[in-house]
Amino acid sequence: MPKKRLQGTVISDKMDKTVVVQVEKWKVHPKYKKGYRIHKKYKAHDAENKCKVGDKVVIEECHPLSKEKRWRVVKRIN
Repeated sequence: MPKKRLQGTVISDKMDKTVVVQVEKWKVHPKYKKGYRIHKKYKAHDAENKCKVGDKVVIEECHPLSKEKRWRVVKRIN
C-alpha cells in the first residue's frame, strides 16, 4: 500500500530536526453545498534542518519517530 503524501507550508522550525507543517484542504458542506477550508498541523522530520518558515514542502507518512512525529519531509517546493 502506498504511503500518503501531503503538501503544505512550514509554520514553525524552532525544534531540532522537526518542522510543523500546516496542510489546507477544501471541503464542501453536505447540506448547504458551501466550500470551506480545513487546516491541520503535522510534525515532520527534517534531518538536515533545511526547511524554514514559509517553505512549501511535501511530507510523507513513515513509522513513528517520536510521540507525535509520524511524517517526514520528502522535498521542498519553491
